[in-house]
Amino acid sequence: MTTALRVAMMGTGGVGGYFGARLADSGHDVAFLARGRHLEAIRRDGLRVHSPLGDLSLPDPRATDDPAEVGPVDMVVVGVKLWDTEQAVSSLAPMQGDRTAVVSLQNGVMKDDVLARTVGAAHVLGGVCYIAATIAEPGVIEHSGSLQRIVIGEFDGTRSPRVEAFRAALADAGVDVDVAVSEQIERTTWEKFVFLVGLSGTTSLARTTIGPIRSHPRSRAFLYDVMDEVVQVARAQGVALPADFADDRLAFVDTVPATMTSSMHRDLERGHRLEVDWLSGDVVARGARLGVSTPANRAIAEVLAVHAEGSAP
Repeated sequence: MTTALRVAMMGTGGVGGYFGARLADSGHDVAFLARGRHLEAIRRDGLRVHSPLGDLSLPDPRATDDPAEVGPVDMVVVGVKLWDTEQAVSSLAPMQGDRTAVVSLQNGVMKDDVLARTVGAAHVLGGVCYIAATIAEPGVIEHSGSLQRIVIGEFDGTRSPRVEAFRAALADAGVDVDVAVSEQIERTTWEKFVFLVGLSGTTSLARTTIGPIRSHPRSRAFLYDVMDEVVQVARAQGVALPADFADDRLAFVDTVPATMTSSMHRDLERGHRLEVDWLSGDVVARGARLGVSTPANRAIAEVLAVHAEGSAP
């Protein structure tokens, strides 16, 4: 194993719980930040992961809701829901030393701006993850399928020691990991964002999986429009996406399982709060500032506004 990293998972949901458990199981020093019934269950019964790639159980993980109990670490991985970003990041100071790197594996593209503003741009790494994982019940993470990939990188394109250290730790844990170089991490983040906004918006609006959406000519055209608006906003902002990148993403949509859906659709079904303001809503806001029309994303944001705050008690 490479030199053990001290890692704090800021959020122990599907993303933080899964990748944090893999890192801890491979010998790295991982602290899990969680709260409520999930934290109680982890403290009582440990953290369990069910996965087609192999189940694992951490009987006594270091779990807390207080960053001060963790202390300075090498790496903070932010995986909270987007609306909790400001609060979560503002509380991580006790875990941040002079050399601490902070990376967000959250959805969206505004996450890194929040990190840079709060902890300082020099501490921030770019990060994108690809996984279908969720909290099945308190203390239990359910991983669906075999995809578990992370892309990390410095925003200036350098292959820094801290990027290499995190890459090696993830490789130790059996995670598929790539390093984005030559100033590609921002583009990589937007490439995922194009697909994510299309998937989350259409599955939530239609309340179905991607299969029926891509199969019906009218909903397929709407999906394309949603993604193309993201592409045009990105290009107007200076991100080097090809003008026809939505065609590439629509072709990719045809390769995923028909049963695939989005975390926002699942949140909608469960009456939970939605990330729509940070997904389609963010596309609309950026488009307005940049002079790019975004009617499809506006429709998603305005219709789902009815459910945005959630309905579960």
